[in-house]
Amino acid sequence: MKKLILICTMLAGSFLLAGTAGAQNRTDAAKAAAAKAKSDEGMDKKAAEWVASLNLNDPAKEARVKNVISTHLKTIRDWHNEHPYTTVPAGINPATGNKLSTLDRQVIANSAMPETVHQALMEGLRKDLTEAQVEAILDKYTIGKVDFTLKGYKAIVPDLTPEEEATILAHLKQAREQAVDYKNMNQISAIFEIYKTKCEQYLNSNGRNWRQLYRDYVAAAKARKAAGGK
Repeated sequence: MKKLILICTMLAGSFLLAGTAGAQNRTDAAKAAAAKAKSDEGMDKKAAEWVASLNLNDPAKEARVKNVISTHLKTIRDWHNEHPYTTVPAGINPATGNKLSTLDRQVIANSAMPETVHQALMEGLRKDLTEAQVEAILDKYTIGKVDFTLKGYKAIVPDLTPEEEATILAHLKQAREQAVDYKNMNQISAIFEIYKTKCEQYLNSNGRNWRQLYRDYVAAAKARKAAGGK
């Protein structure tokens, strides 16, 4: 009889634990669904604001472009969330020998996203927008890093030639288009660093000394600050 009572008690406990676990799982699922719905809403709003900035004055076109951008933003988010940096084994960067950072591993994980995602964005934008409007949207993704970075190069190399400027601008535009497929600004900046290195290597190969130019720029900036200037 005591054994039977013990067995019944254990079974009741198991059912209680299972019920509690099931309730917790349902709560967690509900929270996750609510969080994703809120994120979706934010991305829809962001896409709508970006499209509104173009002043297309064509509701049908606006709706199509908004859907293209919103779909892309959500796909980037989902891929990032489903492929954390831990999916990339820790190791070294074969180009430098340095240990891969968490950011390195996340960029690698995100770079494995199917190319069709990027193609869908660019084709969708170009279907309804001019090239200038497409660039304006890409600038929204990257908070204007092309123009900001180009101004930096012009400040550091005041006598930049038209050919040098065009080459640097081409590299920065490549960085921008690649960077739109990454989730946050840390990753976007990491992509731009790749192309900034190419810009600096180009300047060196074109008879410039990038390190010296940068040192001179920093020294001049410090001197102006010490003198009370800007």
